[in-house]
Amino acid sequence: MSKLSPALKALVNAPFARAGTTPAPKQIRNVYERIARQAEERKVEVPMWLTMSTAATMTMNSPASLSVLHALASAEKPLPIAVQNAELMREVGLKCIGFNGIPRTINSLGAFTASLPPSILPLLTQTPTREPTPENISSTKARGLGVWTSIYRPFDTKLIEKLALSHPDLPVHILSEYGLLFADPPREKVAGREVGRILTSVVAVACLRAQTGVGPQVISHLFGLRKAVEAGEAEGDGVRWLASDEGGVWMLESVDRIVEAIGGGEGTTFAPGRAVKL
Repeated sequence: MSKLSPALKALVNAPFARAGTTPAPKQIRNVYERIARQAEERKVEVPMWLTMSTAATMTMNSPASLSVLHALASAEKPLPIAVQNAELMREVGLKCIGFNGIPRTINSLGAFTASLPPSILPLLTQTPTREPTPENISSTKARGLGVWTSIYRPFDTKLIEKLALSHPDLPVHILSEYGLLFADPPREKVAGREVGRILTSVVAVACLRAQTGVGPQVISHLFGLRKAVEAGEAEGDGVRWLASDEGGVWMLESVDRIVEAIGGGEGTTFAPGRAVKL
């Protein structure tokens, strides 16, 4: 196989292209600590703020920051809690594919998993649970449509019809992702691995806010979070507060602080432009 020319490889790795992952800034632990402290004050449980922070950090393409986040969430906790946090962060990273695309999840999850302490790695689940088969395809599609409906009702059917006008396979692909990715499959319960309906909306809000440019989708998933709470998907003062106007502001501002810290004040890493500091 022929090799790429030095000029082509140099262009791939040009500074403005940001070809690699983003390093963890020195202040990122302070940012996460502030989020954790504010969450505790508002009775927002660890899985909620950890999910939000993981999704925003994944979007910013900073696996080194994910390692800092896991260490903070697991500090002075017994090993099972550290494993549970790692399971949750891996599952959130997987769901980020539906919002950020596959490459960032590949790079971030690979580096994050490799950074975990040796005591945790052997305890993580290793068996795939989302493989489509002739036996489960109907139930998988039904689960996906159920999640879709719970987020977009009462406009769920009209939205599918509108998407099909753009491309007939667009809603087909989207609903496939809802079934295979956003909906948790029926499987053995493992602590941390079940993200659930509430946290899936948190993943969506965090990823889309960190991306920028997709305000309508951020609004849709803020409403989706509220609908999940109204439907009784989770209980507690913290989750009800998170779905409120005040909670929504806190989520968006928390994501903004993560973006500010990891992006070095230059915003999202999704489309940074050609300008570089000299």
